[in-house]
Amino acid sequence: MEKLFFLVLFVIIGSVGSVIAASLFLFFPKTIRESMVPSLVSYAIGALLGAAFLNLIPEALENINVGSFFMTMLVGIILFFILEKLVIWRHCHNKECHVHSQTGPLILIGDSFHNFVDGVVLASSFLVSIPVGITTGIAIIGHEIPQEVGDFAILLNSGYSRKKAIFYNVISSLVSIPAAIGGYFMLGTMKTLIPYIMAIGAASFLYIAIGDLIPGLQERVGMGDTVIQVLLIIAGIMTILLFPHHH
Repeated sequence: MEKLFFLVLFVIIGSVGSVIAASLFLFFPKTIRESMVPSLVSYAIGALLGAAFLNLIPEALENINVGSFFMTMLVGIILFFILEKLVIWRHCHNKECHVHSQTGPLILIGDSFHNFVDGVVLASSFLVSIPVGITTGIAIIGHEIPQEVGDFAILLNSGYSRKKAIFYNVISSLVSIPAAIGGYFMLGTMKTLIPYIMAIGAASFLYIAIGDLIPGLQERVGMGDTVIQVLLIIAGIMTILLFPHHH
């Protein structure tokens, strides 16, 4: 019951909490917003890489063989690539985005799917142990906030009002709640699937960090920017590393 409580808590913080936090960014002046988002993105990269390499991959490998694990992860990465092609799933963190007005609904569909995956991955992590669940939750929250900020920018550019943009983002983020709770009860009876879900989770985290977030940071090439980015990436990794991992 304790695991379920923490799962529900983290999935609510990760979904509704992220949208609320991101919507508060709309009230900051543009210059502050543009300087804060890369910092959030840097921290999120560290948390995602840390959760994938220090948490999900080692935990999953305790329960399935290496070949099956990496095959599942590979399929996951290809799947996310296809999804990104079909639905504009790429999160946009800068104003020079190749996004057109009709992408508003696509962003929401992509987000809903993305939140569904996050919910199920979070459920599998909490079924392994509470510490693994919490660190996975931190990584999800870490990347959800800058993602939602980017989504808001796209929706506002697509002609949505602030109220509508917030409303639609909340709706798409709520998908993760039934996904997490449903995943928890389903995976509780089919424990053999948990390592495979964790492999998909690791693929998702690595794909977002390396394919999506890191290229956005490469545009800021100043030495000062780079030092801050590296320190925040390390801070994200350290958050995962310093968290107790015992079962």
